[in-house]
Formats: sequence, C-alpha cells, structure tokens
Amino acid sequence: MTDCIFCRIINRELPASIVHEDDHIIAFMDIQPVNPGHILVVPKIHQVFISELDENLTSRMFNMASRINRAIRKSEVQCEGINYFLADGEAAGQEVFHTHLHVFPRFTNDGFGLRFDESYHSLPKRDELDELCENIRSLLK
Repeated sequence: MTDCIFCRIINRELPASIVHEDDHIIAFMDIQPVNPGHILVVPKIHQVFISELDENLTSRMFNMASRINRAIRKSEVQCEGINYFLADGEAAGQEVFHTHLHVFPRFTNDGFGLRFDESYHSLPKRDELDELCENIRSLLK
C-alpha cells in the first residue's frame, strides 16, 4: 500500500522511532501521543481490520504490547496505568486504516478519557443480552 503511512514506515520510506521489530510486527513511538511513552504495535502485513489477521499474528501483537507495558512501567515515563486501544473501523475512531494497537501510559488527571453519554443509551434487559450472546456465540469459529 503506497499511500498507507504505516506501510511506508515499515518499508523505511518514512522515519520512525522503532522500539521493536521482527519478521511479523513493528512497534514505534506515536508522533501524536496521548502521553509520553505512547507506542503503536503494528503488523507488517497490511490489513485494515484485526479480524483479517491470522490469530497467531494477533497474539504476537498483544504479547509485544504486554512486554512494552512492562518496559514502560520500569522506564522513566510517568505511568500510573496503561491503556491498550485498538480502533477497528472508522466508526470506532480508526484514522489510519492499517490495523494497529496503541499502548500508552496513563496518570491521574492526564486529560485523556473515553466518554459515554448515558442519555443516548438505555441498559439492555437480560433477555436481550442473552439473545445477542447466543447470536455471537453461534458465529465464533
């Protein structure tokens, strides 16, 4: 993908501060960090959605994210917690259409947060949850 910024980083057409790289994934510092220490874990294969990735590759991404988590907590980065965030599709907030997992340190009053306006949603009834659960469960492969 010549127009994908992550593919261009993987192909060394754009600079990046690379934390880790192997044959399958690359992890580098986010240039628009939520907080210092914000790292992106990216598969080297271009796929938009995480569901398009092989399960082994998805596991590699999350295993690396866990290792990065431990490294951030040992580092000099201000960190009271860590968020993992993966926006899967435009409606979920995905801006770069190449699967990627954000790993970023958090601290009290850092100004970041997910907001949920309860006025737009009512809590589902148990039978609605059960029906949806059965539908999703039947489609697991």
